[in-house]
Amino acid sequence: MARRAAGGGGTGATKVRAARRPELRLPPLEPHDGGELEPDGDYDGLEFRDTDFAGQDGAGARFMDCALTGCALDEASLTRARLLDSVLSGVRGVGTRLAEATLRDVELVDARLGGTQLHGAVLERVLVRGGKIDYLNLRRARLKDVVFESCVLVEPDFGGARLERVEFVDCALKGADFSAATLTDVDLRGAAPLELARGVDRLSGAVISPAQLLDLAPVLAAELGVRVLAGE
Repeated sequence: MARRAAGGGGTGATKVRAARRPELRLPPLEPHDGGELEPDGDYDGLEFRDTDFAGQDGAGARFMDCALTGCALDEASLTRARLLDSVLSGVRGVGTRLAEATLRDVELVDARLGGTQLHGAVLERVLVRGGKIDYLNLRRARLKDVVFESCVLVEPDFGGARLERVEFVDCALKGADFSAATLTDVDLRGAAPLELARGVDRLSGAVISPAQLLDLAPVLAAELGVRVLAGE
């Protein structure tokens, strides 16, 4: 996939380093045999289609060059799993556990997820496109070259996370928590709406649009302890 160009004109100091998107070329895949996930399992070059992983334990498993399409992930345990060079399309589930997982060169397309636990995870060259994710837990996670595109994120928790070259493109960001987060080259200009519940003081290193600045003015004023009163 082609890389996005860096932000518009102006001097180098005003530009935002663009996120590098994953470039996936999956090999011919073999259908999965239908067996349950196994802890520390090794899955290479497989296609999982409409598979029900609800409640299964795949902690520490490795998925390499895999496609997961239409799979159910309710309460699935994928703690410390590694998803590499893989595509997850139309997956759904509540309470999926991916704490301390590694996602590298991954596309997550049209997902419907709720309460996904990705705290302490590492995401590098990840594209999240379409779908809706409620209550995404990314506390203390590390995100580098991650793009959220045309998706809805409801109350995502980035508390204590490190974000570098992260873009929000035509993405709804509702009730986001950036408490204690560290941001570097984070492009929020494509987030509409951009709603911050906590952590407005951590936006150093992010870029917003003039219109977003006006929308955030009440939150910024409250953070600074400034009272805004109409003239008498």
